[in-house]
Amino acid sequence: MSADPSDVSRLSALASLRRFARPLPRRERCDLCDTELAQEHAHLLELSSRRLVCACDACAILFDSPVAAKYRRVPRRAQLLADSRLPEEAWAALHLPIDLAFFVHNTAAERVLAQYPSPAGATEALVPPEAWQVLAEDNPVLRETQPDVEALLVNRIGQAREHYRVGIDKCYELVGLMRTHWRGLSGGPAVWETIGRFFALLRGAV
Repeated sequence: MSADPSDVSRLSALASLRRFARPLPRRERCDLCDTELAQEHAHLLELSSRRLVCACDACAILFDSPVAAKYRRVPRRAQLLADSRLPEEAWAALHLPIDLAFFVHNTAAERVLAQYPSPAGATEALVPPEAWQVLAEDNPVLRETQPDVEALLVNRIGQAREHYRVGIDKCYELVGLMRTHWRGLSGGPAVWETIGRFFALLRGAV
């Protein structure tokens, strides 16, 4: 039995309407001037709230100075610290409950703070000053990281022993991945596969 040509025409028209009725993908916009942003764009740290905001290049360049009062531009640098020294005893002295963390010099607190990803988001931990002092003496590059906006990212999950100098936006991207993909008490295989892909892409970018 052949289809009625008028029915076919109506179905085709309905399919076209449904296609046009689909919501368009939401495009990110600059939080300062509302300009539409490219997928890859700059981030700023709002110093008072420690909040990351998206910015176009024209706005971001206004906050390149390390003494900018309200916002600080997050560097896009990703550097593998292949020669870094972080022996087991030095890591243990940091007293962290997970083998995945990032370290930032917080100018408001006037000290280095550690954060690690968890199912609830970023969890903050105090770093013993003497333990960080030893680490900084063994790794002079840590004295070159920009306060507030740049971090030492450490991955010691499983057999990994990776250390990176990155903008804090990459660290919060990692936090978001863990929060989104965590299942059950142990996280489940999907979250660890996702974190593995994150570091594979990070290695490929440096």
